[in-house]
Amino acid sequence: MGDPRGFLKVRTRRELAERPIEERIKDWFDVHAESGLQPWTREQAARCMDCGTPFCMTGCPLGNVIPEWNDLVRQGKWEDAYNRLSQTSNFPEFTGRICPALCEQACVLGIHQPPTMIKNDEVTIIDQAWELGYVKPLPPQRLTDQTVAVVGSGPAGLAVAQQLTRAGHTVVVYEKDDALGGLMRYGIPNFKLEKGLIDRRIEQMEAEGTRFRTNVEIGKDISWDELRDRYDAVVVAIGSRVPRDMKIPGRELDGIHFALDFLPDATRRVFGVKPVNDITAKDKHVVVIGGGDTGSDCLGTSIRQGAKSVTVLQIMPKEPTSRPDNQPWPTFARLYQKTTSMAEGGEYLYNTDSVNFVGSEEEQSKVTIEDSATAEGFVADERGHVTGLKIVNVAPGENGPFTRQPGTERVIPADLVLISVGFLHPDTTTLVDQMPVELDKRGNIARNDKFATSQDGVFVCGDAGRGQSLVVWAIAEGRSCATAVDEYLSSEKTSELPAPIKASDRPMMLPR
Repeated sequence: MGDPRGFLKVRTRRELAERPIEERIKDWFDVHAESGLQPWTREQAARCMDCGTPFCMTGCPLGNVIPEWNDLVRQGKWEDAYNRLSQTSNFPEFTGRICPALCEQACVLGIHQPPTMIKNDEVTIIDQAWELGYVKPLPPQRLTDQTVAVVGSGPAGLAVAQQLTRAGHTVVVYEKDDALGGLMRYGIPNFKLEKGLIDRRIEQMEAEGTRFRTNVEIGKDISWDELRDRYDAVVVAIGSRVPRDMKIPGRELDGIHFALDFLPDATRRVFGVKPVNDITAKDKHVVVIGGGDTGSDCLGTSIRQGAKSVTVLQIMPKEPTSRPDNQPWPTFARLYQKTTSMAEGGEYLYNTDSVNFVGSEEEQSKVTIEDSATAEGFVADERGHVTGLKIVNVAPGENGPFTRQPGTERVIPADLVLISVGFLHPDTTTLVDQMPVELDKRGNIARNDKFATSQDGVFVCGDAGRGQSLVVWAIAEGRSCATAVDEYLSSEKTSELPAPIKASDRPMMLPR
């Protein structure tokens, strides 16, 4: 710690400048005008207090040793900072851009000041490392005779594959899509995570010895039991992609889609790949049901595609701007944060529930719209296409937190409805049929504290076992699962399984 009074001298938190809205909504590049090393980067890193008990580390699922590399950033020691960071994190360029920064919520400085810019320091370290040539392939010094198949190339699959490859095992990653990265590739828009970052990492992993097979769907192109016969161990990292649906009247109308049927096609078009579902928001009144990160991604994507209007519905109330009493430090607090997409346009409606979809002239006559400008193009369609959505305000009441308020029903125009209300569980249809594994009560793949499923030699990590979560948890679980697989391959196989894992358990760390 160079200056113990640094956090007192520099009390203002700097954020990366964003490109003008009118400029960035015309393309699909990163929304930020700045990246990497800035004149104020080292000064901001000096705000780190180097706490005796660094709660930022407990907030990070990866266990990043944040105070150490913050001080190395302050000194401009980029190679040392990269070496320290890469000991606990495989892909800091991903977490530094799309992680909600659980570490910053736990920052001690954040009790009375804006927290340290941990997330930006992380991105700066890895950007500098790539620019200065510090990131190099790390192939194993020797190879074992063990083989591992990893199904799924999202952050969990990539992390477990890289760790096991570096341990000397022969690893093959199978991906059913035409490109690698899982939801980082086709779920997160390019303006939030440019896909060249993924390609660069894949090249490094290939140079280390990891092998990749795209356009291969396990359970269809290769059966699950056949895959198990081919390899000494199998890791299931297929994510949690079965979407939560909405069982309300009118759901059968055309023009109503899940968010993850919409977002991938937008990215495919950017890179000249043929769309799968061919859904576009161009010249449409778009309604997004669900106000989380995916809903925000739908908003930014719809604006760039030329939507006439975008309305995002959230059944929950608007989050507070300061930490509420029931979410004390250093726990993660759900606070209102205006995303870059929210700043670009559209309208958010909080405390709002969906009643039914509209698609007939009969319902059209019931429409009440305060702003007539938003009604442009709102024409009933008797051919079975959605034209509107009836909504109602909700509030806490005797019947629960989402009690509908009489007299608040109204219909908003909707040519395209995107359902973004979360996911239920992984798609395990072919897995259970061909290589039966036990599922937990939520439909996730059951596992023990060694990430092992009920099938010998078959492991699961990431959202497929944990449930829908964050990219940082996926990477952490991939690293921990790699430790368990390595132990399994290095010891005698046993049918005795340890106690089931708890969702709150912190994952083990596998050294680089």
